[in-house]
Formats: sequence, C-alpha cells, structure tokens
Amino acid sequence: MIDLLVAGEVMTAVRCDGPLRLGGSATVSVVGAEAGVAIGAARLGHSTALGGRVGADESGALVRRTLAAEQVALDAVVTDPEATTGLVLFERRTPDLTRVEYHRRGSAGSRWGPADLAPALALRPRAVHLSGVTAALSESCRAACAELARRARLLGAVVSFDLNHRPALWPGDVAGPELAALAGLADVVIGSPEEFDLIGAADPAGLLAGVPGEVVVKNGAHGATSHDADGTRHQPALRVRAVDPVGAGDAFCAGWLSALLDGADRTERLRRAVTVGAFAVTARGDWEGLPRRDELSLLGLPDGAVVR
Repeated sequence: MIDLLVAGEVMTAVRCDGPLRLGGSATVSVVGAEAGVAIGAARLGHSTALGGRVGADESGALVRRTLAAEQVALDAVVTDPEATTGLVLFERRTPDLTRVEYHRRGSAGSRWGPADLAPALALRPRAVHLSGVTAALSESCRAACAELARRARLLGAVVSFDLNHRPALWPGDVAGPELAALAGLADVVIGSPEEFDLIGAADPAGLLAGVPGEVVVKNGAHGATSHDADGTRHQPALRVRAVDPVGAGDAFCAGWLSALLDGADRTERLRRAVTVGAFAVTARGDWEGLPRRDELSLLGLPDGAVVR
C-alpha cells in the first residue's frame, strides 16, 4: 500500500528567457499539474506514485528520470510506443507576464485510459488525486478518471479532485458539466471560486449535499476556505515575495493531501496547503521550489533571516 496515487500527464517543459520567436537561451525540465502534486507530496515524506502515459522517446525518459529522482514511483506509468510525450513552452514575455504554448494534442498522456488502471489500483493507494486538466485531454482520460475514482473509493481510498479548469484545453460550457460529474465522484473537491461557479456551485458549501465530504476553495493571495458538515474554516495566505505563480495551486493540493495523510485536522490541512503553495511561488518553475518536511517552518522566520 502506498500513500498517494496521482494520475495525469507529465510533459517536457522548455522555459525561454525572452520572446520565443527571437530564439535565445532556454532551460529544459518537466511540468504538469500532477507532477507538481506528486513531487510535492514525495518531498514531504509520503510514498507517492504517478499513473499515466509517456512516449518511448527522450522526453519520456526525462520525465521518468526526473520523477524517479524525486522519489515518485513509476509502476503505473505506461510507455506508449505510438505517441510522443507532450511538450509545453514557457515564454517570459515581460518580468511579470509569462505566455504558455502547449503541444499535447494526440500526446501519449492524452491516450491514457481505463485499460491502464490495473497497475495503478494494484498499488492500493490510501488517497488518489485527480484534476480537471487530465479530464480535458480526451474522452479516454475522462473515462479513466471516473473509473479510477469509483474503483479507488471501493478500495477505501480517499479521492480528491482539483477542478483545475484550463480554458485553453476546453471551453467552460463543455468543461462545466464534465467537471461537475467528476466532482460528484470525489470525497474532496478543490477549486477556485470561478471554477465552482463553472460547475454550478456558486456557493461551494452547497456541494456538501451531494457526495463530497469536504469542499476547499483556493483564493490565492486571500488564502483558502474549507467547508464540511462541521462548518467553515478560513486560512489566510502567507506573505512572500512571488517570483513565479505557476504551480501554486498544485503545491496547495500537495500540502493539503500531505496533512490529510498525516491525519491532521482541517485547520492544519489548510495551514500546510497555503504554506506549500507559498513556497511554490518563491522559485521559478512549477515544482522546483517545493519544500521538504523540515523546511515547512522556514516561511515563519523574519525577513532576512539566516539559518546556520
């Protein structure tokens, strides 16, 4: 039995220092909402595995090597011999504006489906995390998300679902009903106020009349709020110097899941979630700045502190 299974697509990431059309220097890494959650949980000491597909290419090898180095198990990752690993380009257009260009249509990750679930379920995870990004990739991905949620709950796993709507992948009128259906299969639903509005839950607490046992609303710089049968709790955000906001939501999920797996109460789950989210924005990259467990207290130190 492992602590956490995260299912979704991990891609090659190319980060350009300036306008993409002018060429110039760039760095190569891996990226993906699910990669951020998986790496975040693994760095916090939880046995974590990824489920999904990569291509039989050098990009797929980079994904495997990076996740393995971060102690994320790859038993449930299928190598697709007929499709390439997805690619995403980040263009730092101004110091405060980043543009993103995806090349993932028909990618190996988008071909993940229900037939790929056996090795993932064989890991008997205590918790399973899914996101709306994976659901947006293809019909087979949506079917796999739904089937994994159903079967994981039958095995006694807690299922969390981050709405994580990406308009570039699918428009709101298409995404809304699909995301709402998947939210109904989860024990915990996480999202922004706009995403809850998209699925017809302008009052997120109203979802508690259905299947979910907890609803968590991410409010960025305003912190986060949790709703369950015992009422509502709010946690303010931590004040940090932001370098790159990309990946903060996934880091938030990693922190929340970590505290859940530790058996922490709602207050601590929210506190750890906003703390890990704050770490994420202090470094360039989706997951590079995520903390180890012994670093969680660092953001509480005075500005300019030196740890010797």
